[in-house]
Amino acid sequence: MNKSKKIATLVMTVAVCSMIVTACQSKQTSPTEPSEPKKADAQTSPKDQTTSDENQIKAIRSQFQNATPTQWGEKMSGIISKLPTNEKVIALTFDACGGKHGDGYDAELIQFLQENQIPATLFLNARWIESHPELTKQLANNPLFEIENHGSEHRPLSINGRSVYGIQGTKNLDAIIQEVIVNHRLIEKTIGKAPRFFRAGTAYYDDIAVQVAKQLGEQIAGFHITGDAGATFNQVQVKNAVLQAKPGSIILLHMNQPKGDTAEGVKEAIPLLKKQGYRFVKMDQYIPAQSS
Repeated sequence: MNKSKKIATLVMTVAVCSMIVTACQSKQTSPTEPSEPKKADAQTSPKDQTTSDENQIKAIRSQFQNATPTQWGEKMSGIISKLPTNEKVIALTFDACGGKHGDGYDAELIQFLQENQIPATLFLNARWIESHPELTKQLANNPLFEIENHGSEHRPLSINGRSVYGIQGTKNLDAIIQEVIVNHRLIEKTIGKAPRFFRAGTAYYDDIAVQVAKQLGEQIAGFHITGDAGATFNQVQVKNAVLQAKPGSIILLHMNQPKGDTAEGVKEAIPLLKKQGYRFVKMDQYIPAQSS
């Protein structure tokens, strides 16, 4: 079964994303209701799990169907832009967007993190996971990394189809739910652990979408510093951006563009930050789980 058929079996209403953010436009190399979706266990049958999810989605529809957004952007209440600490810690986060031009893997970058024991939070899109299922499992099995949700079709999260950077956002409430929950389920199925954090394609949201994601059990991961501008920065620009980090900074970078300069810039910046007394952490080490 090809990738598009696999994704089709997961998504209720799939419209293949025709455009993706800058990181996914660069050239590549080959190399549903107000409680957290419950993870099925030995006492939960597939039928019971399906019923629970259906009830959850019905409750969300009832609560938000006629809601009108009042905010739109990368930063607002409910979006985590920094770790809640004054300690000299930094959360490096790396997105893997997937899709035609975003399916690569920066092995040099990940190898550097592993060799230097640098923890990181990896936000994987459903399309990228479908292209790299075994690699996803390998990354998840490495205690340095945590795997989080980068959406199903890599869209801005909007209740009314609002776009940014020329990329069409989710068109309605059901599309928001699917953008979050389809990849949530895929990650859980692939690595045996549900994600806690969600970052939309482009990292743009309206305030209704932020609330819906929370009801689905995922906290919105924003950023304090954009470290590679969608994998378009050169080596010096990446280095200088990462060196702007402050205590608690969440830095957004990319791990899916091996022909870019993200790896080289990160490799230069990390030793300098260490000399300044910084250490690196995963987001889940400093962000408490939200109450269900």
